[in-house]
Amino acid sequence: MAEAVISLRQLNITFGTHTVLDNIDLDVYKGETLAVLGPSGTGKSTVLRSMIGLLEPNGGQIFIQGEDVSGLDEDGWNLLRMKMGMVFQYSALFDFLTVGENVAFGLRQHTDKSDEEIQGIVTQMLDLVGLPGTQNLYPAELSGGMKKRVGLARAIAVNPEIVLYDEPTAGLDPIMSRNISRLIKKTQEQLHVTSVLVTHDMQSAFYAADRVAMLYEGHIVAIG
Repeated sequence: MAEAVISLRQLNITFGTHTVLDNIDLDVYKGETLAVLGPSGTGKSTVLRSMIGLLEPNGGQIFIQGEDVSGLDEDGWNLLRMKMGMVFQYSALFDFLTVGENVAFGLRQHTDKSDEEIQGIVTQMLDLVGLPGTQNLYPAELSGGMKKRVGLARAIAVNPEIVLYDEPTAGLDPIMSRNISRLIKKTQEQLHVTSVLVTHDMQSAFYAADRVAMLYEGHIVAIG
């Protein structure tokens, strides 16, 4: 039986009187990419935020690599997040940092690698996402698709075991969306990461994901 890297058990999240996630169960298996689909506002991004500790559930449990993370404090979450990479919907790059500095950010914050080692990793990651030689550009000089790729490079620079994608193709033209989907697949194949892909893009889900979960009105209504 495949090993579950992330497990949600009876996860419940509410905002006031509005229930966003209604006691859902979900497993993400080692090395797979699981796509979570559903209409806007149905709680897809909420699933990701709960997995990375940005939202505390009202009930239920979250297991990451077999550990119940429900009782973790911020220090505990920060240690766990060193194994995780997050690709945000709008890239979330630091405008005042260059591309290279953005990609290096997590390495400088969470490792004791030398400047030379960090520069080598930055170069490698930018090559992987098809952006060689862009280290000295600023985010304002990049297209939307390039920003997404820099966001992916930053997420994988720390060599994570888990990568979470929040609408990575949102706002992109069809050609760039396909390129991002190929990068997600390439990242999985080359780095052997376990990934959760939140998207409304059916083509991206069918290309990049091994399984698909459909979220509707707070419930997982289908998975396969």
